[in-house]
Amino acid sequence: MTIEPASTRRGLLGAGLIGIASAGGMALAGGRAHADPQTDRNVALIRDYYAAYATGDPEAVRPFLAPDVVWRIPGHHPLAGDKHGPDEVVAFFRRLAEGRFRAEPLFFQGQDDLVVDIHRGWSNVGTGSEIDQLYALLFRIRDDTIAEAQNYLTDMYQSDAFYWEHFPLKSIPQRLIGG
Repeated sequence: MTIEPASTRRGLLGAGLIGIASAGGMALAGGRAHADPQTDRNVALIRDYYAAYATGDPEAVRPFLAPDVVWRIPGHHPLAGDKHGPDEVVAFFRRLAEGRFRAEPLFFQGQDDLVVDIHRGWSNVGTGSEIDQLYALLFRIRDDTIAEAQNYLTDMYQSDAFYWEHFPLKSIPQRLIGG
């Protein structure tokens, strides 16, 4: 998949999403849905979460997570599946940091306790496959923290191949003894 330069991508993506949102019945003014103060705080929370993620320190995202957060990663690869609680979510982000995974937020929209973002995610760890695609995350916000996140991606096959190559499972004896 080829990703256009950020300036082109933002223009095309923003126009397309605004059309989708207005077709769905949201009231838009100047490309932005009318939101209440809580919705604005929720979107700001997710923007701040991405700023913390961009530091490269997985612990920086911990304050954004509810104590019972569930983070869902689709796929058939070693990092796929539901992560329960801040410790598992931070451990997931630690693995992404090992793979030099980056995210560039492109779009945010909130309504009530939900925030959707679209971002470019990529990693090129130097050998073999790399990944560069668009992702959407649906966040549920509770008490000014992320209570739930569902990840959607544009190319599951590319994702599975990348994660299997760069995050292989330990051998069966090591998995069985916890080593």
